[in-house]
Amino acid sequence: MDHLLHNILLLLVLSVGAVAAFRAFNLPPILGYLLVGALTGQYALSWLDDRSTGFIFMGEVGVVFLLFAIGLEFSVKQFMAMRRTILGLGGMQVVLSTLSGLAIFVYFGMSWQGGVIAAGALAMSSTAIVVKQLTDQAEMRAKHGQMALAILLFQDIAVVPFLVIIPILAGDAAGTQSAAQIGLDVLAAVVLFATMMIVGHYTLRPLFHYISRAQSTELFNITVLLVALTAAWITESLGLSLALGAFLAGMLLSETEYKHQVESEIRPFRDILMGIFFITVGAKLNVAVLPELWQPILLLVVGLIVGKSLLVAFLARYFSADDGTALRTGLVLAQGGEFGFALLALALTNGLLDEKESQIVLATIIISMVLSPIIIRYNDVLTKRLLGNSYLNQRQKDTHEVSAAVQELDGHVLICGYRRMGQNLARLLNQQGVSYAALDLDPLIVQAAWEAGDKVYFADATRPEILLAAGLSRARMVIITVTDMEVAKRITASVRHANADIPILVRIREDSYMEPLLALGATHVLPEMLEATVVIAENMLQQLGMSADELLPLIEGIRRDGYKSLRSYYHGDKVKPTRDMGESFLHTFVLQPTDFANGKLISELNLERYGFSIKSLRRGEIRGDHPDVTMRLQAGDKLVLEGKADNFRKAENALRIGSKISKIPAV
Repeated sequence: MDHLLHNILLLLVLSVGAVAAFRAFNLPPILGYLLVGALTGQYALSWLDDRSTGFIFMGEVGVVFLLFAIGLEFSVKQFMAMRRTILGLGGMQVVLSTLSGLAIFVYFGMSWQGGVIAAGALAMSSTAIVVKQLTDQAEMRAKHGQMALAILLFQDIAVVPFLVIIPILAGDAAGTQSAAQIGLDVLAAVVLFATMMIVGHYTLRPLFHYISRAQSTELFNITVLLVALTAAWITESLGLSLALGAFLAGMLLSETEYKHQVESEIRPFRDILMGIFFITVGAKLNVAVLPELWQPILLLVVGLIVGKSLLVAFLARYFSADDGTALRTGLVLAQGGEFGFALLALALTNGLLDEKESQIVLATIIISMVLSPIIIRYNDVLTKRLLGNSYLNQRQKDTHEVSAAVQELDGHVLICGYRRMGQNLARLLNQQGVSYAALDLDPLIVQAAWEAGDKVYFADATRPEILLAAGLSRARMVIITVTDMEVAKRITASVRHANADIPILVRIREDSYMEPLLALGATHVLPEMLEATVVIAENMLQQLGMSADELLPLIEGIRRDGYKSLRSYYHGDKVKPTRDMGESFLHTFVLQPTDFANGKLISELNLERYGFSIKSLRRGEIRGDHPDVTMRLQAGDKLVLEGKADNFRKAENALRIGSKISKIPAV
């Protein structure tokens, strides 16, 4: 027990440092965990004994929660909406990638049973890396982003049959199963799958209805853990994998109204145990033998990146994507993934791969994941280099189609994002006789709206050439209603770069993005929460009898001042202060007779250099907002300080021990 606790503490210390370092370079935390495992495992520093039963079991439970979380994210509605792309494109990618890899591995002497799992592991891509990188680059809604997402969704589903066949292949590799027995095992797995789906469908929702009535978070959490681990235990008891049962449990819960609550409750368990799992995978990497195996590893890395890119690009092109989109989709998915580690770990446990084979495949996946963020970051540049004029011609064709459609528009409003708010604004403009053009990347919305007669076009508003083709130079205003703030920032920058004078109106959900968008050139930024407060306040004051002449200057003043009077508030203990750049907090400070600031003028304290200000001052029963800097403070004054949460300690120090202010770093 002491040894296990020692291992866990050591892992936590090293993981904190490694993950922080990798995040500083904008790399996925998974790589940090793998590095910790590789450095501390039995093949390197031998600080950790990865053969410890408790240690291995915690890693296996990490896989259980990984698959449980994937099951929760599985949406039947999303699957049906994208079924052609998911089943067709995703299915062909996994099947052809696995068959190609199997042929190569068998040719080089690997058993066909081990080759199936090794090839399947390489067929998977990293959902964590791809989604994060594309989201950061505002490309998740682009054509190649959506095609990549469809393939990733099928890969998540494809893990299930691999989990089923690994124990079966292990028995066959040992010579203990006939072909008939293998068939019976597969049939039993299918029957088990169907039985658990039926039983879970009729029992889980009533169970959670009953649990939720108790209004106990602890009971809810325990029930979630019980369901996940019980399902894993059932499948493992029947000769299948732990992870399969967890996936089924997650998929069943995803169709209930408790999905989001379950996701939030299991996240701490999942993240910690998944980290331990990836550390156990990294510990299996024998760095000492890599110099001997560098040739097959190098060939396999190149084959994975190049071969997988070309295969995905070919399939995407077959599914009606243009050359540029097809190649960009291939480049985005040219890596191994976290599910590959899970399959490798199970294959090693079941004896399907020997030490040398596992080292080659493991190193290949890790190296491809390290290179992946760079490839994804420059997928557009690489596509331009590789396709040359054909790629540029396709982009020009897309631009020309938009330009031809809006060539008659002049003095129109350009709407970027055509979901609920964009559609409502378009209807209002239409009622007022103002012409508009809308751009969106959701094909279902665009098709439905276009058939209804709306002037909406399937185009990427982050591209400057698309904006110009949509008549940006002739437009009266640009309205940005997209919910992804990275996309909103890119559109704002593109619009302002192409047209220095046009008004840009941006809708945001969180006021922390106001300053960055204004800095990029937005004319007006409307935060939903603050604007709703203004509307409610306006209605409230009208009901209280305030005249329109009194009300209008007040409301306009709030908006003209950038909602500053509304952006700071008391958060309380139950709300965690965030470090968003635009969010302000309020903090009350009572001045004591012994404090340095007692008897000082506000101007003498030079408070602004420490990132806070005095929003209001209460003396006795009298309260004044924004007190004059020539006011002298006195004991008993109640100061309402405004600033970021990080600065309040500096604020109190500056007011209490002014002689040491010079030692407090300014912001």
